[in-house]
Amino acid sequence: MKQLGFYIDSSKCTGCKTCQVSCKDLHDHQIGVNFRRVYEYAGGNWRQEGKAWRQQVFAYYVSVACNHCADPVCVKVCEPKALVKRDDNGLVILDESKCTACKVCAQACPYGAPQFDESKKKMTKCDACLDRVMTGSKPVCVESCPQRALDFGELTQLKSKYPVGQHIAPLPDPSWTTPSLLVRSGHTARPVGDKKGGVQNPKEV
Repeated sequence: MKQLGFYIDSSKCTGCKTCQVSCKDLHDHQIGVNFRRVYEYAGGNWRQEGKAWRQQVFAYYVSVACNHCADPVCVKVCEPKALVKRDDNGLVILDESKCTACKVCAQACPYGAPQFDESKKKMTKCDACLDRVMTGSKPVCVESCPQRALDFGELTQLKSKYPVGQHIAPLPDPSWTTPSLLVRSGHTARPVGDKKGGVQNPKEV
């Protein structure tokens, strides 16, 4: 089955949040609903070695939206079957007309993708700008990134196009849901499960 997904080069991301703002602007989201979020992850400290001080400080950004997982837990827990994984492109889509706003999908998703829209009284989520994708364009977050740190396409093509590595903190262990997300990290990136750093902008994400 064809599987579309995202690529993020964390080494290029400057945390400008243009991807987040462009998504919010295109979809006219209310305050509190962010389909794409940029995590600021940092940690480390200074230590004295004799008369010298050395630092092990690190900081980087990770842009995250719905990863349209191969094994989407949100689909599994949705009793009214409002969430489905499409057979033609692998995207996970929400049918708001079937949504009962029970919020179980939001509780289950390790990426925080499903979000409650107070104005609609429904759950909402990233559909990778499906209407744009169906006409040959890429999601607005990808096309708006000034550093070209994001890309989108078939996973097999993305894998052949980019050198990718392991998922990094603060992302969850990819074995949970097998996300359709490829990650390239910078030299300061920490592994999944890292306890030496923390998210510096929790109110934003």
